Amino acid sequence: MLKVKKSFALCIMMIFLVTNLLFTACSAKPTEQSQEIQKSEEQNQANSQNGEKVEVDVFQFKVEIAKELEEAARAYEAEHPNVKINIQTVGGGDDYGAALRAKFQSGQEPDIFNVGGPQDVKDWMSKLEDLSDQPWVKLALPGILSGATVDGKIYALPFNIEGYGLVYNKAIFKDAGIDASKITSFESLEEAVKKLDKKIKSGELKDKYPLLEAVFEYPAKETWVTGLHTSNAVLSQEFDSSMAAFNSKKVDFKYGDALKALIDLQANYSSNADKKAKLNAVDYATQVDEGIAIGRVAIIQQGNWIYGGVKNIDENVANNLDILPLPVKGAVEDSIPVGVPMHWAINKNSPDADKEAAKDFLNWLYTSEKGKDFIVNKFFFIPPLKGFENLELKDPLGKAVKRYAEKGKTMPWVFMGYPTGWGQEVLGTNIQKYLAGEMTWDKVISNSKSKWEEMRQQ
Repeated sequence: MLKVKKSFALCIMMIFLVTNLLFTACSAKPTEQSQEIQKSEEQNQANSQNGEKVEVDVFQFKVEIAKELEEAARAYEAEHPNVKINIQTVGGGDDYGAALRAKFQSGQEPDIFNVGGPQDVKDWMSKLEDLSDQPWVKLALPGILSGATVDGKIYALPFNIEGYGLVYNKAIFKDAGIDASKITSFESLEEAVKKLDKKIKSGELKDKYPLLEAVFEYPAKETWVTGLHTSNAVLSQEFDSSMAAFNSKKVDFKYGDALKALIDLQANYSSNADKKAKLNAVDYATQVDEGIAIGRVAIIQQGNWIYGGVKNIDENVANNLDILPLPVKGAVEDSIPVGVPMHWAINKNSPDADKEAAKDFLNWLYTSEKGKDFIVNKFFFIPPLKGFENLELKDPLGKAVKRYAEKGKTMPWVFMGYPTGWGQEVLGTNIQKYLAGEMTWDKVISNSKSKWEEMRQQ
């Protein structure tokens, strides 16, 4: 059995231990870290006092914070009257990578955009501004900048730390008599799912949960869920980091059967169990907003980023969410994938004034007191930097990710190292064909393996 390397687990544990200390530390005496932040804030203010009007175009993928990011931009503009922040969000059901390429090809190049890990950094290197001298760099948590560092230079700011697994409604589990603490393997998960499925079908839970119709909702339309996130749990048993995946000329799918088991379990106990082809039309909104948020399903494969959206629909449901492991049968069965979802990058070809304003905005967002309040209390981010002493994680899903990390029950995010487009356009599409009955599982694996090798040769 291939285990996740201790170095990754120790790195993640260190990140969360440092974060925990920062959340609980109290001191009246200014620390070197707080002095660094104050210096950054003073510089931010100085930069905004004078100068010509500039506009910063932001092209970002995280739909969950679209509204809140707009609010943050308006707050920044109030303090920096010479700067206008324009934000365009493309994500959710849309392919951000393809949209970003189209944006650049149109000649309307954004000043701030998003890149993932090593593969994205390589693909976009000709557009990336070196950010090594930025104030936030000194505040980075241990190991957090590795995905956007090349030859010792730092090219992007991590969004946050995220984790995902099987998000479930604790109230439904309690009323169904299921002890979630005992779900630490694929076998125990399957047993709990079958028990819950019987109770739903018998109508036993109908009075309390009138909309509850299935255990799972699996959004196969969202190939980032299937081809990136589900597959990551399995391929993280094969690659110990995104760099290892990035440097590999082939993929073996050593636990291909475990990937099939994860997909089949979610499909077979979904609201479309009898017609799995319909799962290919299920999107994020159907799974989250019209699924777990309203009590139509009890479990979904998602991460801590869904909290804000669910809270806006039903705060009681949001506060009853927790995360079960995403078990890889025959390998790591009691853990969740934890990593950096995306980075903020700055277009090095933008005018100097725009670049300076873009840098200033990101510094403000992650180091000013007002910006940090948005990060933790509005975006519900787990911060990637030091300096959040007075802000505590409040949402249950963020706390759940932290709990797994502190116990060392994590798997790395390796999908950032997949060949460009492979996860969604190849594997994700093949999974759709499998669910539709158009491709055997053996063909899914063989085709995806050969496509990886072909794409690595390009």
